[in-house]
Amino acid sequence: MRTLALTVQLAVAFAPPILAADTPREWVEPLTGHRVVRLSREPGSGSFYFHQYAYTPEGDKLLISTPGGLVTVNLTNSNFDLEVVVPRATYGVGGSSGIEVGRKTRHVYYSVRGETGTVIRATHLDTKATRDVVKLPFYAAFNSVNADETFLVGTFSERRSSNGRSMKFYAANVQSGEVKFFNPDTNWLNHVQCSPTDPTLMLFCHEGPWHDVDRVWTMRIGADTAKLMHPRTMPYEIAGHEFFSRDGQWVWYDLQTPRAKEFWLAGVHVKTGERIRYSVPRSEWSVHYNISADGKLFAGDGGGPNSVANKTPMPENARLDSPANGQWIYLFRPSSLETKTINGQPVKNGHFTAEKLVDLSKHNYQLEPNVTFTPNGKWIVFRSNMHGDRHAYAVEVAKAR
Repeated sequence: MRTLALTVQLAVAFAPPILAADTPREWVEPLTGHRVVRLSREPGSGSFYFHQYAYTPEGDKLLISTPGGLVTVNLTNSNFDLEVVVPRATYGVGGSSGIEVGRKTRHVYYSVRGETGTVIRATHLDTKATRDVVKLPFYAAFNSVNADETFLVGTFSERRSSNGRSMKFYAANVQSGEVKFFNPDTNWLNHVQCSPTDPTLMLFCHEGPWHDVDRVWTMRIGADTAKLMHPRTMPYEIAGHEFFSRDGQWVWYDLQTPRAKEFWLAGVHVKTGERIRYSVPRSEWSVHYNISADGKLFAGDGGGPNSVANKTPMPENARLDSPANGQWIYLFRPSSLETKTINGQPVKNGHFTAEKLVDLSKHNYQLEPNVTFTPNGKWIVFRSNMHGDRHAYAVEVAKAR
């Protein structure tokens, strides 16, 4: 398709943000000794969902969303300077799709609603040059860009009828704009993620009540056959909030056996099927987890008063009288592993040693913090309303000196 090369004009006057008096720019967490920095300047800002990639290939910039638009954060200087890339955009930060930074060319890909459908655009994070990549029909959602930025992948929802749901995936060629649909399904398809290293592999879920669905699947882009990554083994077992390791070799996910009783972060090797699981105490369970680029550390964003960790196991599902949730940003160090036989299969078992980083006792967990490691592993980025307004923050992995 014909692409338009245009330069986004940035000469837009923004009113200076009004920050609450108790919204600090930087502090050392008194209970943990870790340095915390507020990256955003405008109230209503935030980082993205935990599996939306938001870093440049070189790791020097992070993309966040602000009321003024899409903004890069300079990760190479101590001031974390900001620069508007896509002005006055109206992107929310509560969803799990619609924006992603490519891992090769320093472009951000994002969806814009047009009069006849959805337009996926690409903007260079340095030059601000913008082009329309592909036009999609209504009910098409952009989710992810593959490892070499040759395809954009997402879901297409056909109108629901008395016969139930009808969905399928699409792959849009970045160069030609050609769109191909694949894997028609009556399941609710969601959380599409492309492998960070394999241009042909994607990860997705069957959405719905987690104890009723086999959730975690992989598939070759363009194929019609999916591979189940975690078969459930008992009533009310749940597995979800799946994500790739940075090297693309593992799929990790929250595992509970059964729901709200035993908590694990589990992983399965994409090629060999090898399985690992680390036990997590109830008080350290997190809504979302993530992993550092070198695979040596994990992070979690804790859970709120209404989280699964503060409930009794299914089917009772009653709120605990003494709250058991932990409202923290956590750093997890994995232990050595011991192989056990579980349901007739060898599984390497270990546990996490947790370190508390940021106190989120004043955070309203209706906003999910969604942790990610910076590419150099020195910071964990998250979003929070712990001071009232929503902002993007980063906490230093090493303790302040």
